[in-house]
Amino acid sequence: MLTPFAIALVLSAALLHASWNALLRGGADRAQSMSIMCIIAGLTGFAMMAVAGLPVSAANYVVVSGLLHLCYNTLLVRMYRSGDLGETYPIARGTSPALIALGGSVFAGEWMGPLGIVGVGLVCAGIFTLAAARAGDSLFRLRGKSLTAALATGVSIAAYSVVDGLGVRASGNWVAYTGGIFALELAMPLLYLAWQGRTAFAISPAEAAKAASGGLISLAAYGVIIWAMQGNAMGAVSALRETSVVFAALLGAIFLNERLTGLRLAACCVIAAGAACVGWRV
Repeated sequence: MLTPFAIALVLSAALLHASWNALLRGGADRAQSMSIMCIIAGLTGFAMMAVAGLPVSAANYVVVSGLLHLCYNTLLVRMYRSGDLGETYPIARGTSPALIALGGSVFAGEWMGPLGIVGVGLVCAGIFTLAAARAGDSLFRLRGKSLTAALATGVSIAAYSVVDGLGVRASGNWVAYTGGIFALELAMPLLYLAWQGRTAFAISPAEAAKAASGGLISLAAYGVIIWAMQGNAMGAVSALRETSVVFAALLGAIFLNERLTGLRLAACCVIAAGAACVGWRV
């Protein structure tokens, strides 16, 4: 059962998640920024395992999750190369809650009641409305690479979330499990180094510091979600987490000069209502 404390932590994680995505989207070179984020998160993951131990009982989940996170990070970089934060982020996040709720039902027997289903539906509808309302444009104007990458990113989010929900329960130790999946994120900077060679990390100190802080924020944000999924329904945790699109809309307007319209604010209210339904049912 999600307690008020757990709900508050998941909502805080949503803010952190939107924050590190804004840092990534605002980076001069997103692949470079993502690689530095992964280095910081990966090294911190090893430190967590040094303290909490290895997630041996969930090693298969850790490996699968690591591969899915590698796909997710790659898709995220591609998504932000061709689309704005407020345009693509809501689509990616809006695709996942219903898929995660379905995965939780099929693989973990976490069947939702009517209010929970309504809540997840409202969150998804509000998120897609938020994307469609961007600057008064139609969602269907977002085509080609941006739309494909955003939808694929959403599917990858759902896939690793279900795997991690099952994995952390098999592990019984959310700190060790979180450390394990983030330690594997060191694969991305190694691949980037092999691809770019000596110029891979030719980056200004300011950009490096921004990316490094994003890495720590991303670990903190998802670490809270791993903790929450250890004892709560994956669909409920996901629906609350995806309120991050509200924070992304605000951060995009404040820091990235993205327009915030009345329709987008209304969509944020729908998302909040859906999250309240999810929180009420658990």
